This record gives sequence, C-alpha cells and structure tokens, in this order.
Amino acid sequence: MTFMTTSPLRMKMGANGADLICFSHLRWDFVYQRPQHLMSRFAKTARVYFIEEPIYGGDDIRLDTQKRDDALYLVTPHLPPGADADAVMPGLLDDLAKRENIDGPILWFYTPMMLDWRGGIEPSCVVYDCMDELSMFKNAPTELIERERRLFDLADLVFTGGQSLYEAKRDKHRSVHAFPSSIDVSHFRKALDTGDEPDDQRSIPHPRIGFCGVIDERTDIVLLAKIAELRPDWHFVMLGPIVKVDEADLPHRENIHYLGGKNYNDLPAYIGGWDVAMMPFAMNDSTRFISPTKTPEYLAAGRPVVSTPIRDVVRPYGDLGLVHIASTSEEFVAAIEKALAEDTETRRAKAAKFLSTISWDKTQREMQQLIEEVIAAPAGHRAAVSV
Repeated sequence: MTFMTTSPLRMKMGANGADLICFSHLRWDFVYQRPQHLMSRFAKTARVYFIEEPIYGGDDIRLDTQKRDDALYLVTPHLPPGADADAVMPGLLDDLAKRENIDGPILWFYTPMMLDWRGGIEPSCVVYDCMDELSMFKNAPTELIERERRLFDLADLVFTGGQSLYEAKRDKHRSVHAFPSSIDVSHFRKALDTGDEPDDQRSIPHPRIGFCGVIDERTDIVLLAKIAELRPDWHFVMLGPIVKVDEADLPHRENIHYLGGKNYNDLPAYIGGWDVAMMPFAMNDSTRFISPTKTPEYLAAGRPVVSTPIRDVVRPYGDLGLVHIASTSEEFVAAIEKALAEDTETRRAKAAKFLSTISWDKTQREMQQLIEEVIAAPAGHRAAVSV
C-alpha cells in the first residue's frame, strides 16, 4: 500500500486573507449551491482547499488535487475499501499543509463528521457553516450530534444557512450568525432573455411548472403525483439528481418530466422556459430547517413561485407576497392558477426590490469581516479547547 499526494505548484498566499481549508460533505461537482458560491468568492483573495469525502477503491492512499478557478483547489481523498478515514486523513492533511506551506489557515466545516481530519494544523480561525440540520437527514450517522457538540466547542464562529436554523443553534455557541440563502442575480436574470430552449425541454407543452434541485427525501412525491393527476393538462419539469430515493417510487405520468441534473450555467435557460416555478417540499424532519437557495433564484429568473409552507420560505418570502404558499394538493393547484394569472411586470418589480438587498458577494464580505475580527484579536484570545 503506497502513500501519495499529488498537488499543483504552490501559489503565494492571497494578499487579503489567510489560506482556507474547507471540509465538505457535498462534492464540488454535485449541485452548485452554498459551498461553491462562498468558496469561489473566498478564492479571489486567498488559497482555498476544498476537501471532499473520500472515494474508496484501489490500494493507494492519496489526495488528488485539481486547481479550479482563481486559487481554489479541489482535494479528493482516495482510500482503499474499508479504510478508516478518521485514522488516515489527519496524516494526509498534515502532509498537504507542509507541502503547500499552509500556515495558520481558516478551517471551515460543513460537516462535523470531518472534525478529526484536521490533524495537527493550527488554525487562525475555525468556522462551522451549518447550512442544514444534517442529523435529521436520511441515513445520518449516529455520532453526528456528538461531533457537532465538539465542533461547537472548537469553533470561533458559527454561521447558519437560514433564520430557523439560527434560532435552533443560537444558544449552543457564543457567536452564531444567520446567513440565509442568497443569490447571484445577474446569473439568473439571464432567464429573462433566453434564446433557444434546451433540447430536452423544448418539446414539453405549456403550461410548464418546474423544479430544480436535488430530488430526495425532502421532495413531496405524493404531492407531486396528486397535482399532476389533478391537472393532466399541465406539465411538471423536474431538474436535478435523484438521491437516496428509489426512482421506482417516484410518480411517473405523461405530464411529469425528469430531465436529470443540469450544469449551474444552464439553469437560466431551463427556468426561463417555465410558466411557474415550484418547491414541492415534504413537511418532515429533513425540511424543518432548510432555507432553499432556489427561492431567490426563481425570483431573479422572473418566475412566479409556489411552495409548501417551509418556515424559511414563509418568512420572509410568503409574508412579503413574493411566494405563494400552499399545503394540500388542491391548495397547490389553486396557487399555481393564481400565479399564472399574476401581472408579470408588477411581480418582477417587487421581486427585484427585495433581491437588491441580498447577494452572495455581500454574504461573503460580511463573513470575511467576522473572520478578520477573530484573526485580528489579541494573542491568546482564541481559547485552547481540547476536543
């Protein structure tokens, strides 16, 4: 069994920030969402190393490192089948830090399950960006809650992916900050002026009601089946990978179209061809604290939106009249009918006013400011915590 680390030539540290090592349970090339938006922005001023979950297979133990945009490096561990990542990864990360001359980095965690991977690296700041309540997801590891407690002890800053998650976590740490899902308005505004439609959507009749995102236990497949049955003349477009659910269990009708996962750059072209955008989320433990990124994305794309009563959608989008909220299949159909009858110019102007107050750029700048305050604190300010 051999130990290998493949890496590009080291770049100089960003002039405006420390190196950042991000531990993520989501792969960079899976669905472009919060981690990708934020890390790509941090990489404009500092080196960012995005550590993915291991790929198991073969005999080698190695880190494959690929340079992406700016100073962002995608780091993928390769381990033999059955290898204990908690035992192997600390050594690999120590080697990476030495090879790349990483000194006093920001350690950024999306999952507590990678907490013990950090090895002997001495950070300048530890961030826990709690974008979801992972303990409530299907097949969540039993030790996740205990590891999160340890991560709270270690972290200097805790960010949450929405207001409801902030309310659930604010008493668990001295410095918790809500950063709800944000938006790259200019990207999704392209949906207002799309040219040719994508080949796999072009022949689908109107009206089209669309969804983009991961199709998993958070999707209310019963609701989808019922609304498709109630309105056989409407066509429901489902974009996104199918994860943790059996495709055979999904509703299959002539007016439901599963088009698979799409590249982030292609989403405006798809959404621009919809008459209504929808969020048919199930109301269960896995959706209790979600703050869907697609809410502002749909609005920036100029679509009317209908959603089940997810708390972070009701507040603020439902309360402000930006999104129609519906619980039952009958209510969902009625809400879509109302959305189809809206005055387009009035709706888009109202949405644009709200969206002018948020952006991923603004979110990243505010996070950076908090991190810089931690780093600039007097020596010894960061308490030595044994976890």
